[in-house]
Amino acid sequence: MIGKLKGIIETLGEDTALIDVNGVCYEAHCSGRTLQSLPRVGEAAVLFIEMIVREDMIRLYGFATEGEKSWFKLLMTVQGVGSRVALGILSILSPSDLSSAIALQDKAMVGRASGVGPKLAQRIVSELKGKVPAGVSIDAGAMGLQTALGEGVASGNVSDAVSALVNLGYGQAQASSALARVVAKEGEDTPTEKLIRLGLRELSS
Repeated sequence: MIGKLKGIIETLGEDTALIDVNGVCYEAHCSGRTLQSLPRVGEAAVLFIEMIVREDMIRLYGFATEGEKSWFKLLMTVQGVGSRVALGILSILSPSDLSSAIALQDKAMVGRASGVGPKLAQRIVSELKGKVPAGVSIDAGAMGLQTALGEGVASGNVSDAVSALVNLGYGQAQASSALARVVAKEGEDTPTEKLIRLGLRELSS
């Protein structure tokens, strides 16, 4: 089994990277996030590899980090999530962002990925609750929000507020951290609109 490739980037495609390892070129399917993190053609690169073998194909999937690879494998355990959908999710969410979204049961965040409808997003956050891969941490913002709420899952209004702030361009960790401070002061029953307004104030201060 191939677990890691170290070599020179031969070509970069829309969703693949061709890596030359001592004269042998390996094609790895990658998330958009991983492709963006790779150096230019002709430069050295390292990819963590998940190799999937089936009767009609052998395919390599490449990841910038072990955490991304671990999430890919975990996402594939959910019914309806194939390799293309898993890579789509990892293209828009970093491992820590995905950990936060699962912990917060933020189906809207997961649903931003191509090919993920509302029902599948709900299934993903439900089935993967509490299943963060080893070595992948939930960022401090999400942990702070959970502590503020007194339990491991955010209520709907808080989750909606997190999603709204993220859609405005703030990172998942930033949004969660800001709303953790708001919830600690105002309480978890604060209406979504007020949470968003006060969260923006926290972020701008």
